[in-house]
Amino acid sequence: MKLFANLFQQLDRTTKTTVKVKSLAKYFDTASDTDKVWTIALFTHRRPKRNVKTSLLREWAAEYAGIPLWLFEESYHIVGDLAEAISLIIDDSQQAMDKSLTTYIEELIDLKDKEEHVKKEYVLKAWNSMNQTERFLFNKLLTGGFRIGVSSKLIVKALSKSTGQEENVISHRLMGNWDPSTISFEDLILSESGLDEISKPYPFYLAYALEAEPEDLGATDEWQAEYKWDGIRGQLILRDGELFVWSRGEELVTDKYPEYEKLKDYLPDNIVIDGEILAYIDGKPLSFNMLQKRIGRKKVGKKLLQDCPVILMAYDILEYQGKDLRSKSTQERRDILNGICKNLPQEAPIRISPTIEFADWDVLKELRSKSRALDCEGIMLKRKSSEYKIGRKKGDWWKWKVDPMNVDAVMIYAQRGHGRRANLFTDFTFAVRNEEGGLVPFAKAYSGLTDKEFKEITSWVKKNTRERFGPVCSVHPELVFELAFEGIARSTRHKSGIALRFPRILRWRKDKNPNEINTLEDLENLLTK
Repeated sequence: MKLFANLFQQLDRTTKTTVKVKSLAKYFDTASDTDKVWTIALFTHRRPKRNVKTSLLREWAAEYAGIPLWLFEESYHIVGDLAEAISLIIDDSQQAMDKSLTTYIEELIDLKDKEEHVKKEYVLKAWNSMNQTERFLFNKLLTGGFRIGVSSKLIVKALSKSTGQEENVISHRLMGNWDPSTISFEDLILSESGLDEISKPYPFYLAYALEAEPEDLGATDEWQAEYKWDGIRGQLILRDGELFVWSRGEELVTDKYPEYEKLKDYLPDNIVIDGEILAYIDGKPLSFNMLQKRIGRKKVGKKLLQDCPVILMAYDILEYQGKDLRSKSTQERRDILNGICKNLPQEAPIRISPTIEFADWDVLKELRSKSRALDCEGIMLKRKSSEYKIGRKKGDWWKWKVDPMNVDAVMIYAQRGHGRRANLFTDFTFAVRNEEGGLVPFAKAYSGLTDKEFKEITSWVKKNTRERFGPVCSVHPELVFELAFEGIARSTRHKSGIALRFPRILRWRKDKNPNEINTLEDLENLLTK
C-alpha cells in the first residue's frame, strides 16, 4: 500500500504525461504481480464493489474524530469528496501496518457479508494504521469512487514501457471481462493466451470534433461520409458460434439486446462488427430517449422489446474469418462489410450505415443541416485510406455534428462542485416560465463557464441564497444563462415534461433579465423540429 501511495503522490504532483508514464512504468517494474493487476484494474474502472455504506463511514469518521455529525457533514460538503474529508479529520497514526494493496482489497471484498460492528472495527483499525495519503486511497476503495486522474491510455503506455510489449497489443489485452481477483499479470499482459478469449473486443477508434471548415480537409474524393447516428457505440462479436455485444464503455451488454441472437443465423462466424446500437422501428431510428428506457434494465420485458426494438447500424468491420482487419484501409473494410450485409434479409436486426454521395463540400453542408430530420447528430467523415486506430487520434476520423439547440433560462438552484472546485458553486438547476408566468425547472448543467465566472457566481450565490437543502442552495431567480443541448424529448420523469440531451452552459447572459428567458411553450415547439 505504501508503494501504491507513493505512486499516487508522484502522479498527483504533475500534469506532464511523460512524467506520469515514467512513474507508472517504474511502479510496474517494482510492484508485486498481484498489486500490478489491481492497479491496472483500478485505473481502468474495474474497482471492487462497495461493501460499506457511505452513511456509516460518515458516522464513524465523525465519532472517531470526536466531532458532531452535522459538523462533519458541513465540512464534507465544502471539501466535496468523502474520501478526502475523512482523511483530513483523522490524525496520522504511529501504528503503521505494512499491508499490500492486494491484501487491503481482498479484506474489503471479504467484508461483504460481515455484520456492521465487524466492518466498523476493521475500518477504524485501518484508519488508525495509515498516513493521510494511504487513508485517502483506502477511503477511495471503500467508497467505490476511484478516479484520480490516470487514463487507460497512460496505463497502456506505461505497461508498454515496462514490458516492451506493443501498445496496441496491450490495449487489446486490457479489453474484455477479465477479473482482477482471479487473473494473473502473466495471463493478462505477458502471455499470448491473453488474446485468445473469444469474447474479447477490440479497442475503439474515436473521432475528434471537426472545428475548422470541411474544405480544409482537402479533396472530397479522399473522404467517406455517413450520418452520425444517435445511439450507443458497440461491437458485435461472433466467434466459435457464440455472440457477444460490448459497449464503448467496455461493458458486456449482450443480455440487454436479445434481438441480436438472431444474427447467429445470418452472419458468418469469426467476425467483429463496429456500429451503433439503435432503437429502430418501421425503417426509422427512434429517439435516444427511447433507447434510454433499455439501457438501465437488467431484464428487458416483452412490451419493451415490442415498443423499442433495436438493430445494429453497422459501419465498420474489424475482424473477418478470424483475421484482424484493422490495418486495412477504411475503403477496403467497407467493401468487405458491404459484401457481408448486402444480401441479408429484412428480419435480420442489422443495417449497414449508408455512405453519403456528395460532389462538393457545399452539398454535404446542406445535407448536414437536415440531420435532425433523420434523427441523426450530424455527419461522420472518415479518410478512405485510413487504418482503424486505437483511441482518439486526430487526422482521419472527424465528427461534424449539427449546431446545438439553445434556450435562455434562469438559475434557481446551485450546488458546490467536487475535487478542485469543491469550494465553488458549479452545479446549477435552470428554469423557464410557464403560461402563468411561474418558473418550471427543466435542466441541470455544470460545464461551459470559466473559473473566473464560477468564482463570481459563487460570491453571488452566497449573498442571494433563499433556502438550503443540504449541499443545495435555492437562490433568487435573477441570473440568466444560455444553455445548449443536442436533443430534446418528452419525459414523464421530469416536472417540465421534457428531457434534454447533453445540456451545458453556453454563456452567462448578463445582458438579459429574467423576464426575457424562454418559455415552456418554446421548448414544446422544439420537440417538433
